[in-house]
Amino acid sequence: MTTTGHPASGESRPKATPARGRFVTFEGGEGAGKSSRVAELADRLRRRGFEVVVTREPGGSPGAEAVRRVLLSGAAEAFGPLAEAILFAAARADHVDQTIRPALMRGAWVISDRFHDSTRVYQGATGDVPADRVAALEEIAVDDVRPDLTILLDVPVEIGLARAAARRGDAVADRFEKEEEKIHERRRRAFLALARGEPKRFVVVDAAQDPATVADAVWYGVCSRLGLAEKD
Repeated sequence: MTTTGHPASGESRPKATPARGRFVTFEGGEGAGKSSRVAELADRLRRRGFEVVVTREPGGSPGAEAVRRVLLSGAAEAFGPLAEAILFAAARADHVDQTIRPALMRGAWVISDRFHDSTRVYQGATGDVPADRVAALEEIAVDDVRPDLTILLDVPVEIGLARAAARRGDAVADRFEKEEEKIHERRRRAFLALARGEPKRFVVVDAAQDPATVADAVWYGVCSRLGLAEKD
């Protein structure tokens, strides 16, 4: 007689596939406070018992970190925005393959300081790389790994640049920090336009408020959008 439904004694049961983790990205202009808010959100999630992987762009994997040094030093600037967009895509593809996708597949939360929206804004909206080329590079680099939620930390340009300068101290401004205020303003508007275009993915937070208030607004956005209880 044949039996079904239960493994024979001594046979191993198949392991359940873990649920896919959550992917949260932070975006915003210079001095918006992304790094601090990323760290705070990661701490709160870890206290809930989640595995959390904190990463950044450009960077987040050995290959992508090498490209980061080229991009932020300004070494690629002379080749133009399209070349920079291609380099960002190459770094992002490595980042996704080596860091983001494996973490999501094992059920971890991934929190990234910048992702593809920064290329849409920095090389697309203010670098004048045509939208179809930005989209094609994004499709190659990102494939099916898309953010579940994007937190846009919005801050007036003058406040953000002052914060960036204070944080930098005597160090030299990087490739993007050094640009004119009017370009930073265009970027701010472009980020806000992206948020208006994808309201289900974006949460816009007024990052000019005090840090504790901003952190609480981020936490509320994550909980309300991704189904977590706000309080323990």
